[in-house]
Amino acid sequence: MHIEFRHLRTIKAIHEAGGMARAADQLNITQSALSHQIKGLEEQTGVELFQRRSKPMKLSAAGMRLLRLAEQILPQIEAAQAEFAALREGEAGRLHIAIECHACFEWLFPVLESFRKSWGDVDVDIRPGLAFEAMPALKREEVDLVVSSDPEEMPGVTFIELFDYSPVFVASAQHPLAKKPFVEAEDFLGQTLITYPVERTRLDIFSQLLIPAGVEPAGIRKVELTAVILLLVASNRGVSVLPDWVVREVKYSSDYVTRPLTEAGITRRLYAAIRTEDEAKPYMQELIRLARVEARKLQTQ
Repeated sequence: MHIEFRHLRTIKAIHEAGGMARAADQLNITQSALSHQIKGLEEQTGVELFQRRSKPMKLSAAGMRLLRLAEQILPQIEAAQAEFAALREGEAGRLHIAIECHACFEWLFPVLESFRKSWGDVDVDIRPGLAFEAMPALKREEVDLVVSSDPEEMPGVTFIELFDYSPVFVASAQHPLAKKPFVEAEDFLGQTLITYPVERTRLDIFSQLLIPAGVEPAGIRKVELTAVILLLVASNRGVSVLPDWVVREVKYSSDYVTRPLTEAGITRRLYAAIRTEDEAKPYMQELIRLARVEARKLQTQ
């Protein structure tokens, strides 16, 4: 026996309409085609599905069994079709994010909080991109967006600009370097540098200043949380370099000072790396818009 979805829809339509003619109108087929379909189904099952002498037409016991099946299955099929339509139109989907910028968690969480209110059907997850190779994972479709400050030429991948920031020197107000208007690579000689637990090539202070200058601090202390880094800096246990938007509140504290790196300062840019085929998806565009809005808020506070 071969029962198709159209058979279930036919049984349900005739039951609800009470007759062939009205059911045929609902299904947008001719009454002859509907009768032929029922006849073929009855031949498959070997039983009558309707009590034809009754008016309106009523289902037989076997027909009622198919009706119960239709009422169970058809709503599930309709729900699945709606989900597929939402996926095609970019209203639902998956958005797994890898972050190569350790400090970006503090910026990204408010973005995702705003995002979820309008895009509840998008499955969102965050993975620390420093724990694995984020860009190859993007190509393999294991993640859908990578937050990075290092754009690359990669076929099938688009890097979208998010915002610019400046890595700044942070020290206790009592630190000798607090008297300088800016700091240079040589100023880190003899200092304990407090950083995130990240490879030095992924840290702005090393990639943009210390490595090119061939300078090595006296010591490096790795700390997971920004709040703890600032606590240690305030206690004069070392100095740090953090994105300007991370230390926005430090500007108003007498315990700290922030200074530019070099006289001209250093500017970096964050990007969202996504698969090019996903660029037009509405939820992807909305996340990027919210990311830029939140960045502006942080930089103007």
